[in-house]
Amino acid sequence: MTGTEAVPGAEAVPGAEAAETAEVRGFWERLGLPGLVDVHTHFMPERVLHKVWAYFDGLGPLTGGLEWPITYRTEEGERAALLREFGVRAFTAMLYPHKPGMARWLNGWAAGFAGRTPDCLHTATLFPEEDAPGYVRQALDEGARVFKAHVQVGAYDPADGLLDPVWGLLAEAGVPVVIHCGSGPAPGKHTGPEPIGRVLARHPRLRLVVAHLGMPEYEDFLALAERYPEVRLDTTMAFTDFSEGYAPFPRRALTRLADLGDRVLLGSDFPNIPYPYVHQLHALERLGLGDAWLRAVCHDNAARLFRI
Repeated sequence: MTGTEAVPGAEAVPGAEAAETAEVRGFWERLGLPGLVDVHTHFMPERVLHKVWAYFDGLGPLTGGLEWPITYRTEEGERAALLREFGVRAFTAMLYPHKPGMARWLNGWAAGFAGRTPDCLHTATLFPEEDAPGYVRQALDEGARVFKAHVQVGAYDPADGLLDPVWGLLAEAGVPVVIHCGSGPAPGKHTGPEPIGRVLARHPRLRLVVAHLGMPEYEDFLALAERYPEVRLDTTMAFTDFSEGYAPFPRRALTRLADLGDRVLLGSDFPNIPYPYVHQLHALERLGLGDAWLRAVCHDNAARLFRI
């Protein structure tokens, strides 16, 4: 497939969405890509997602007090269709528990969502609890291709002994874990590079994808990626006007980011973003790291990792 061929499911949409669709598709077509792979998109049970949106609306403490209007507040089918119209060939259903007993239920929902949404990478999640190894093994047996861990929302130590066998299972399986362990937009008790660094010291082959480039501890998480060959970073919200306003990426670190170009993956946080999807792409492009870097980040690295 060449960059100018149609992606299945792409259809015209009215108004502003049609204009944005054309702009997104023009971005990857210019790069000669068959589309995009977005490793950080959120799909979860609707009542759970609505609670997440209400939290953002209420400027809860985990948002850092930032105004955070949800750009794509539509129903599940419309959101999936829009990603297809953008030309996103594969995406994820990032979902996460905030208390014990929730992860197994979320994993059951995610398996069903993956079954009815073949372009979504089957996503699962975890929490430090006694039965975590059992339901993580079950998710792997059912075909989970990526896990989500959220240290900030879950308020747990990723080095908790209850998770040690889980990290071992995932390292052995070679299944990536997208993990929010940076301290943005607001720090938590167990965020930052040190707790997850202890996990990597015990499980150096664990395929961690650090969400948001580890915002705002960017350089610390670049160092972890430099130390551990299986650590990757996703671009979610990084370099956008929104994030640069409160957690700017240090320009002295751009060379290091360029050198890790084979381990940086496109992430967006769709639909929970306070700006249009295309802005994330423009934010990456204006870094000036070149078309080869953009092709790797926006498609090729994730396509290789997930064998797309």
